[in-house]
Amino acid sequence: MGLFKKFVSQTRKPEGFLGKMMLNGMNSGHAKMADWGFSHLPAIKPAEIADLGCGGGRNAGELLKKYPGAHVTAIDYSDLSVKKAAEYNKDMIAKGRCTVEQGDVSDLRLAAGSLDLATAFETIYFWPGLEKCFAQVAKTLRPGGYFMICNESDGTDETSLKFEKIIDGMKNYTIDDIETALKKAGFSETKADHHKSRPWITVVARK
Repeated sequence: MGLFKKFVSQTRKPEGFLGKMMLNGMNSGHAKMADWGFSHLPAIKPAEIADLGCGGGRNAGELLKKYPGAHVTAIDYSDLSVKKAAEYNKDMIAKGRCTVEQGDVSDLRLAAGSLDLATAFETIYFWPGLEKCFAQVAKTLRPGGYFMICNESDGTDETSLKFEKIIDGMKNYTIDDIETALKKAGFSETKADHHKSRPWITVVARK
């Protein structure tokens, strides 16, 4: 495997030295896209939030700022991501407002009906079956709870499709793909947006 492929493959599950390099760039590199995604969140006051596939922890930190009354659980299946996210949010962890855990979105260990909001930034490309994983998210949400997905790829852009061929296990999804899987997983409403000049997409679903 060439060095470039080894490096970009760290987006799936950061490990080792290359994984550390990837995580160091994730928080800043995806910030503008994530903030655009945040602008689509409904006007709610959630008490319990989960950021799924939390990466370097920046988005969990932004959720803590946006919702000062909430507790945020940040989850990732990469040991390295868990360590990075915990370091990034160490002050909020000390205050009892944030928890960082290793976990698998296809088998979430969160209590049923415990969340008001779940988010997934730049991560569903690697989830093992959208409908199965979305059903896991739906299970953890309270009735009326929200799930927001934010992707850099709209499933058709040339750059992302090239990476799909390079990175094992990566799959780009269109808005239609995502909304169809969400409805099959038990979500009652979905609302999507496509950035006016970039292939960024956001889908907000309500249980």
